[in-house]
Amino acid sequence: MSDPFCELPGQGLRVPPSQVPDPADDLAPADDRGEAVLAGGCFWCTEAVYRQLAGVSGVVPGYAGGDAATANYEAVCSGRTGHAEAIRISYDPAHTSYGQLLKVFLAVAHDPTQHNRQGNDVGPQYRSAIFPLDEAQARVARAYLAQLDAAGIYAAPIATTVEPLPAFYEAERYHHDYAARNPGQPYIRAVSMPKVEKLSKAFPGKLR
Repeated sequence: MSDPFCELPGQGLRVPPSQVPDPADDLAPADDRGEAVLAGGCFWCTEAVYRQLAGVSGVVPGYAGGDAATANYEAVCSGRTGHAEAIRISYDPAHTSYGQLLKVFLAVAHDPTQHNRQGNDVGPQYRSAIFPLDEAQARVARAYLAQLDAAGIYAAPIATTVEPLPAFYEAERYHHDYAARNPGQPYIRAVSMPKVEKLSKAFPGKLR
């Protein structure tokens, strides 16, 4: 992570995060596979947010896309491998949904209007991307991005891409649950924890 003072979540919103609308199209529990892969900048930050949510049973940081040979932190940080820092979320569709995870992603977890960056973390490895795991997820993701763009709730166009996922490579063990294990680290205090606090204020009913 390049700088401890990235822009905070919600920076691109014209409305409070709590006023971001629900997806008009979402998956029913019976059609929801209970797994999602999302990329929104630093995976320390997105992991910290999703670990707070009710219905989420696991969050794994990793690298989406690219090749296995370069799926390591040092290589990915170069910005030349094609990977995105991402998280794989496991959840119970009886308690939350794919669409609701996307709502948190787009309202709180990062700024979806930034292209190939989040604040001072710059490069395609920090891009905003949704990696659907089936056609149903792809439909919901595209529809929700279009819905939010049409609603005009962001100060700039949404830069989030919907991309195929050829592979997800789990990150090195020291990245797992990094924010919880390193609360005093400057980047965690300056960037990750404010996102968790914003989640708590915007969506208290979603917390575990």
